[in-house]
Amino acid sequence: MLQQYQNILVPVDGSKVTEEVLKRGIEVAKRNQTHLDILNVLEVNQFSDTYGGAVSGDVIYKLSEDVQKRLEELKQEAIDAGVTDVEMHVRFGNPKTVIAREFPADHHNELIMIGSTGLSAVERLMVGSVTTYVSRNAVCDVLIVKPDK
Repeated sequence: MLQQYQNILVPVDGSKVTEEVLKRGIEVAKRNQTHLDILNVLEVNQFSDTYGGAVSGDVIYKLSEDVQKRLEELKQEAIDAGVTDVEMHVRFGNPKTVIAREFPADHHNELIMIGSTGLSAVERLMVGSVTTYVSRNAVCDVLIVKPDK
C-alpha cells in the first residue's frame, strides 16, 4: 500500500543543504497535494555562547525578523512552484526536540524531510547531529535528503 502523506514538515537552518531539502519537500507536497510546513528553530543558547552570554532582546528580535523574512521567501518559492497549502514557522528551543517531537505533535505532521547534514564535521562532534537525533526520536516518519554532489 502506498503511503499518502497529508502534512509534511521541512525544517530549514540556512545551511547550503536547506535549498535542496526544501526543493524536494516542495516536489513531494505538490505531487501529494498536501500541506507543507517550513520551520526554522532558533536556539537562543547558541547566541549567548557566541556573544559571551550577553544577548539582548533586540539581538534576538532582529535575528527572528531576518529569519522571518527568509522564510517568507521560501514560502513564496513553494507557492510559485505550485504548492497551495504552505505555512512558515519560527520556534525557539532545542532544534533536536522541537523538530523530532514538539512541532510534529502540535501540527500533526506525518513526514519530516530533513537534510543529511547542515553542520560542519567539527560542529557535529560538538553539538551532535540534529538529523541523527530526529531520525531516531521522531514521532512520525523521517525522510533524510542527501544533497546532490
